[in-house]
Amino acid sequence: MNEVILDLEPKTVWYYFKEILEIPRPSKKEDKIKAYLIDFGKKHNLETLTDEVGNVLIRKPATAGMENRKSVVLQSHMDMVCEKNSDTQHDFDNDPIEVYIENGWVTAKGTTLGGDDGIGVAAALAILALNDIQHGPIEALFTVDEETGLTGAFGLKPGFLQSQILLNLDSEDEGQLFIGCAGGQDTQAWIPYDKVEIPDNHKAFTIKVFGLKGGHSGDDINKNRGNANKILNRFLWENNNKLSIKLHNFDGGNLRNAIAREAFATIMVPNNKADDLNKAIDAYRNTIKFEFHVTEPDLNMMVESCEMPEFVIDDESADILYNALYACPHGVTAMSAEIKDFVETSTNLASVKFQEDEILITTSQRSSVESRKQSVTNMVTSVFNLAGGRTETSEGYPGWAPNPNSEIVDLTANLYKKLFNMKPEVLAIHAGLECGLIGDKYPGMDMISYGPTIKGAHSPDERMEIESVQKFWDLTIEILKNIPEA
Repeated sequence: MNEVILDLEPKTVWYYFKEILEIPRPSKKEDKIKAYLIDFGKKHNLETLTDEVGNVLIRKPATAGMENRKSVVLQSHMDMVCEKNSDTQHDFDNDPIEVYIENGWVTAKGTTLGGDDGIGVAAALAILALNDIQHGPIEALFTVDEETGLTGAFGLKPGFLQSQILLNLDSEDEGQLFIGCAGGQDTQAWIPYDKVEIPDNHKAFTIKVFGLKGGHSGDDINKNRGNANKILNRFLWENNNKLSIKLHNFDGGNLRNAIAREAFATIMVPNNKADDLNKAIDAYRNTIKFEFHVTEPDLNMMVESCEMPEFVIDDESADILYNALYACPHGVTAMSAEIKDFVETSTNLASVKFQEDEILITTSQRSSVESRKQSVTNMVTSVFNLAGGRTETSEGYPGWAPNPNSEIVDLTANLYKKLFNMKPEVLAIHAGLECGLIGDKYPGMDMISYGPTIKGAHSPDERMEIESVQKFWDLTIEILKNIPEA
């Protein structure tokens, strides 16, 4: 079904990307892709290791005459973000990703593509498989669970890697070389509620916010995209008393590192308020579409009748939820004073999910300044503390501080200019990369991150530019040919 990409160049990279598309690999469920990688290593007679957390490491000796070069580790993660449109039938645990080509881009049919970071895995496999590439000693490190917990990078042990240089193949803007990244952590809150009986003379409705772009909560947080949780909650907050709303359920967003694209609420209003609800939706839809007409042209909102639910939650808990979600910050909270147009600190109101007797709100915070990461986390925590909820913050992961004396950065920048007759941008990224954690375990590791152009990562709009994959490949091959002597 994905043979359409096999004619693309470089053929070996696209061949392995096709193989990867057909292997289910949700975060924390990487058994199938891990087995594939181990089998690949054995088939190619390459030293293949796994560690306690499930990372796979494949080593390839230097080609003739390159034995004295520094060893390089090609690093990528084997899991992918699993997001789909609500009208798409897809089982990420079992179904392959289906792709098509449109206007020079490869994209998936209603789901995330998994170019993040399937293309990094494919490039590493192509280098391991081909015998006509000049390179020194190579290690290919494939980590698990990058997208939901950085589990593989957290669990990496000192001594597992033997290389001095790391090429992280997990960036998404061709022509940009990344030398630093933000640190991050997650904050979750639980708000309790009581179930109460359905009142008489009420009608049930489902409200849906949809058509948003969503995107990566690091790369896209400064693009003024709408957050479906915020948009839906604002309607409920503004109309709760006017329409005497009774709330049964609020379900918005999915992943901690994705901006919420869709949100749903099941509500009840008195029979005599049903027409008012439809009028309020129409008015609010016009308002919100005007506010986001530039950045979210497909934003939409609808209301339709639904079956009567079994219960609604108590009014006090609903009020607390609306106020807490309205007050919870979302978006950029500080821009860098040192790097032009670089987001320093942000927070993402990722998801709202009803559990048996609690409402779970998941958020994520990022910053290149550790103290400000903690400060914005405190801000989110304080909102839910005031709401009477309980909160929990994850251990988090460190940022990656740029190294002004990096040999691999200078080499890569010079080779890029030589290959493509233009200077690359050398900058830091607001998204989290595994480099920060790996650098903690291997303090002397010289690191750089780069990749082809991927747009809409962490959303069903994810697409990968075909031309940029060739440039990504050419640059990688040139770097390996020119690695300095040990």
